[in-house]
Amino acid sequence: MTDLFSLKGRVALVTGASRGLGRDFAVTLAAAGATVVCAARTAPDLEATVASIIGDGGKAEALALDVADEAAVVKAVADIVARHGRIDVLINNAGITIRKPVVDLPRADWQSVVDTDLTAPFMLARECGRHMLRQKSGRIVNISSILGILGRETVAAYVACKHGLIGLTKTLAIELGPDVTANCICPGYIRTEFNITLQQTKSFTDMIEQRTAAHRWGTPEDLRGALLLLASDAGAYITGQSIVVDGGLTTVLA
Repeated sequence: MTDLFSLKGRVALVTGASRGLGRDFAVTLAAAGATVVCAARTAPDLEATVASIIGDGGKAEALALDVADEAAVVKAVADIVARHGRIDVLINNAGITIRKPVVDLPRADWQSVVDTDLTAPFMLARECGRHMLRQKSGRIVNISSILGILGRETVAAYVACKHGLIGLTKTLAIELGPDVTANCICPGYIRTEFNITLQQTKSFTDMIEQRTAAHRWGTPEDLRGALLLLASDAGAYITGQSIVVDGGLTTVLA
């Protein structure tokens, strides 16, 4: 049974791997046997991720990459294939958000979020998808959010992108099948360094504890099972799906 979840001999590209969920995704895939290409814009933090993986006996390398730069994305994917001969897993995790009410949101801010949170996953899936089709195997896992199925004030661009990412995933599943799968993970509120302010806001934490069936915030470890399922042979017959990992928050709010 453990062989179903093994990624031994496979090459995975994880974006946004310098911090937060991306770092844990990279560590998790490496622990399952993958050679992980850890991509992000900030090289020093990337090196820390790579050092952690190598220190634990895994295989990883750093890739400084602006995922919103199309030429850089095309080159990066081609270079990975040239070095390793393949790309087996793509984790589209990189994302940003800008908090402003819609009526105060400049188009430039809107476009910045769209470029990173929706257009970049499209470009990476397109480039990796081409190679996966040629090798007749591959796994694409897009990291959406519960805000891909819900709305929330002051983050209109982020909400729109996360909804769009679920739609993109369905089309990828149709076009890239039968040998390549494409799925989404929709995390709920997960404790990372990106949401320290929310964690320290008692009213918000009280809401999370009262309105999740699990009565707690999530942790990066809570996403590892879904990640490995969708990245490995265990998920070979799952495609076009969005797996919500939120402690039951959306069930309670439904």
